[in-house]
Amino acid sequence: MMQSKYFRTCLGIIALLLIIYLTTKISFLFQPLVSIFNMLLVPMAISGFFFYLLRPIVDHLERRKIKRPLGVLLIYFVFAGLFAIFVVTIWPTLQEQIENFVMNAPNLVQDLQKQMTQLQQSSFFGRFMPSESEIYTRATEIADQAMTWISNSLTNLITVVSNVFIILATVPIILYYMLKESDKLPPKLLGILPRRFRRDGQEVLKEIDGALSNFIIGKVILNLVLSILIYIGFLIIGLPYSLLLTLISFVLNFIPYVGALLATIPVVIVGFIESPSIAIWSVVVIVIAQQIQDNILTPVIYGKQLDIHPLTTIILLLVGGNFFGMLGVLLAIPAYMVIKIVVVRVYELFVAEKVENA
Repeated sequence: MMQSKYFRTCLGIIALLLIIYLTTKISFLFQPLVSIFNMLLVPMAISGFFFYLLRPIVDHLERRKIKRPLGVLLIYFVFAGLFAIFVVTIWPTLQEQIENFVMNAPNLVQDLQKQMTQLQQSSFFGRFMPSESEIYTRATEIADQAMTWISNSLTNLITVVSNVFIILATVPIILYYMLKESDKLPPKLLGILPRRFRRDGQEVLKEIDGALSNFIIGKVILNLVLSILIYIGFLIIGLPYSLLLTLISFVLNFIPYVGALLATIPVVIVGFIESPSIAIWSVVVIVIAQQIQDNILTPVIYGKQLDIHPLTTIILLLVGGNFFGMLGVLLAIPAYMVIKIVVVRVYELFVAEKVENA
């Protein structure tokens, strides 16, 4: 009985559950490690993001006989120049829109109520929106809450950026060494594996590196093009706070599926405050830009590389958001891609042959 496969499997499961149970009882021992992990997660994630964006440039400079350290420093100088241009040309307009939006948030809610009152008085919408209806009251409350949330989010964003300044100051240092010594990490990781698995490990690392690189670079390109199209459309229709809303859309569109909807909500609210026609035209602008992205740009950039079911994406976003908040939502898809590649290769090495021969 002791030698039976079923008994050994049950014993292994019991041992695993016992280890998990005992671990929960001494979780305080792991608290320092958890704190260190949480402290490093944000700067490492940001550094990794820019690493995949800038590595092709550093590699190109290296092929031009420019050493990697000097190439990284040249890129830093270029970014410093671009940042200076941003501060001089774009930031004053963006800062003005942020300040005006925060200061005028209460007035915007009142303007929204006036617009809804005018809709009630129209012969067409009056049938659907009686003056004392619960729908009207609820819609006003939702709009009030939405404007308050947007205003608080913008205020909190400035506070958060100020609080994590020290963490963000470490990103250029971490990124410098990641770009400078990117070729040294794979051999060290492969050295941990037994010799007979090093070739497979090398293939896995190469596949993970390619998947993350294509995903991040492609996502940035798509969001930049989408934001440019949206901003041009907003300027054409005369949408207020166009630059601020475009920036919000750019950030939120990094979230698959849900991000586009979340980015549309503040745009529609602000457009509706200006006039119902502006709200409709703003939705038209977003839909046209999204169609150009989904049907023209995405197939060209990604092809069939991101073959992830929408339901899987939603589950990943929910799980990532529950554990790590907004950062978890942003990292859910890349983490899934890495885990999927590793699990598939482990299955091919240790399970597939046994299943086929069974």
